[in-house]
Amino acid sequence: MAFFQESRSGREPLFRAPAVVFWLIAALVVAHLGRVLAPESFSNAVLVNYSFMPARYSQQFLAAHNLNPGSWLEQALPFVGYIFIHADVTHLAVNCLWLLAFGPIVARRYGGFAFLAFFFICGIAAAAVHLACNWGSADPVIGASGAISGLMAAGIRLLPTLRRPGGPMAPILSAQVLLFSLFWVIVNLIAAKTGFGTAGDMHLVAWQAHLGGYFVGLFLAGPFDALKGLRTRESPAHP
Repeated sequence: MAFFQESRSGREPLFRAPAVVFWLIAALVVAHLGRVLAPESFSNAVLVNYSFMPARYSQQFLAAHNLNPGSWLEQALPFVGYIFIHADVTHLAVNCLWLLAFGPIVARRYGGFAFLAFFFICGIAAAAVHLACNWGSADPVIGASGAISGLMAAGIRLLPTLRRPGGPMAPILSAQVLLFSLFWVIVNLIAAKTGFGTAGDMHLVAWQAHLGGYFVGLFLAGPFDALKGLRTRESPAHP
């Protein structure tokens, strides 16, 4: 499919994003509009079934409230479904802007399919970290910012490739990566202490999920880049 083709130009402006980034943004927008414009009963059902609630995986909580955890598929879907649920237009817009800022550099480097795989792996990892840190919590978690944090980490490592297309990414222990990582940790710790990043009863992606997605993205950026390089070497040359 055309929108999964890799860009051949390393000199494109940052915000001239590959089509796969716009398709992903469109999916987030359509999912939000579909929920908020639907009848209230449907919107509530989406929140109950697809927001990420750690209590869903606690046998103690389920037994105490006489709840059925559902099938394995019903338990697995929230690890991805929560990414497509946003509290309001502001929440959605902020995440889309961050996706537009960091998504293009990752999509150009990895290609469309690998970009989406990277995005969803980071989102799943963010939910898993939140689950481990908030076992049994009944507070729902929603939003794409955990997955986008992973893209942000990869984007920071790939910044040198904007100046030298095809060149190596920044090492994890480079000054720019360490400084930005410290900044991101501090921002999220402040959010944890002040409550910044929540909207009433609709909880956005928690700070542990942000950091989980970020650090998984930071470490997976290298292997994904190596796979991309291997695929490029194995591809036959075209006249």
